Amino acid sequence: MNETVLVVDDDAEIVRAIAILLEKEGYRVLRAYNGLQALDQALDPSLRLILMDVMMPQMDGLSAVLKIREKRNLPILILSAKGEDTDKILGLSMGADDYIAKPFNPQELVARVRSHLRRYTQLGDVNATNGKEALVTGRLTYLPEERTLLADGEPVRLTATELKIVDLLMRNLGRVFPAEEIYRRVWQEEPYSADNTVMVHIRRIREKIELNPKEPEYLKVVWGIGYKIEKH
Repeated sequence: MNETVLVVDDDAEIVRAIAILLEKEGYRVLRAYNGLQALDQALDPSLRLILMDVMMPQMDGLSAVLKIREKRNLPILILSAKGEDTDKILGLSMGADDYIAKPFNPQELVARVRSHLRRYTQLGDVNATNGKEALVTGRLTYLPEERTLLADGEPVRLTATELKIVDLLMRNLGRVFPAEEIYRRVWQEEPYSADNTVMVHIRRIREKIELNPKEPEYLKVVWGIGYKIEKH
């Protein structure tokens, strides 16, 4: 296994406890105790996933997520004592892939880490088709082999989770997927608060691919059913 995980929290005991948990599972663990240290560690090319606390000195976790997202698209899981949906949605909107509320169940934390790493390193393992040809719909071109989405010929910067959703919808143009099914196939676990989580990621993708995100031409909601990428 030996994938590298960065644990960021201003509480050294929490960092130590999570590190012990993950090292028992065979992961290599990097440690940081504020957002600025996290930025330095995030440049490590071997890094595959980040567990990020929100409330920290010098630079808070959400600001660090924004900065890291400018350079890396690896999975980022927010750790926070705040369990409210609004805080979860804010974290996801800032570029996080998932949210784990403190106090967390150790087995759940390890399972989430394992799930996100599996998706990150094996993108495309749940898709309906595995064709290698470019998939085109209007202004959008998806290159399955390269895991790259182009809008008007320019690469779109997507996080690992956003790419997974785009991969699913582009390989199934015109097909409507309920939020629960998107969650199940992308997160590879049973839906938990699926509607909010999927909605936030859909909104972020729209902002990156649509000329007018408020009147989307491609990534559309079919009210009461789910989401699809329109065939053009």
